[in-house]
Amino acid sequence: MPRGKKIIIETEIDDDVIDRFRSIDLDGIRRDRDDTEKELSSSIANVFRVAQNLYRQKASEDELENKHDLYSVRSAYDYLKGSGVLISFRAFGGRIERGTVPFVKVGRKRYIPRSVLDDITSTKKEFHTVKEAYHEYRKANPKINFRAFIGRIEKGSIPSVKFGTRRLVPKDAVEALTHISSNYFSVSEAIRELHKSDIKIKRNAFERRLDRGRIPHVKVGGRRFIHEDVLHELVDKEVALRRE
Repeated sequence: MPRGKKIIIETEIDDDVIDRFRSIDLDGIRRDRDDTEKELSSSIANVFRVAQNLYRQKASEDELENKHDLYSVRSAYDYLKGSGVLISFRAFGGRIERGTVPFVKVGRKRYIPRSVLDDITSTKKEFHTVKEAYHEYRKANPKINFRAFIGRIEKGSIPSVKFGTRRLVPKDAVEALTHISSNYFSVSEAIRELHKSDIKIKRNAFERRLDRGRIPHVKVGGRRFIHEDVLHELVDKEVALRRE
């Protein structure tokens, strides 16, 4: 009997983080975003009409902000900062100049509706920018470089969505990838760990065991990963089998 069949891995992995990763629905996120942008567009159009009337009535800046939820650029920046959105004032101004942050003009001054600011805040709570996602993931996988990270996004192994001109990565995806790097081995890493314990096995033989379900594993982003507890049990049983 082939020695592989003598080893039965009893460790079972029930991982909520992986389940959340698999349940990320990018199409659903895009549909929700389309609905949100339609609502924002309608809201901004209404705000623009109100703002023009207020301008003709010579309303003060305080009245615009306190009664009509319109924020000057500086007040909008302070609002976002108070809501936990960390961005420099210069970068925020750049987004306004490029039109990625919608605004209305009252006279010569620009104002940002509160609905826009709340959308920025809620988006920030659920998504990372690509660079933020990379730096967060790199804490658990310092070997990866930014170019390789971008490559995984382009291949779809790291889920992402585009809101306007911005590409964003769901925070659940980054959390799962970080969790995998800290608690799982890739196939190559698993084989190296086996070799460290003087367990000689070729990659194709190891992958056959994965294919036949003899080594429990998860598949994330098209790659297979083995939980550290599973691998430790495999090592222990391989070592014990050699002593028989």
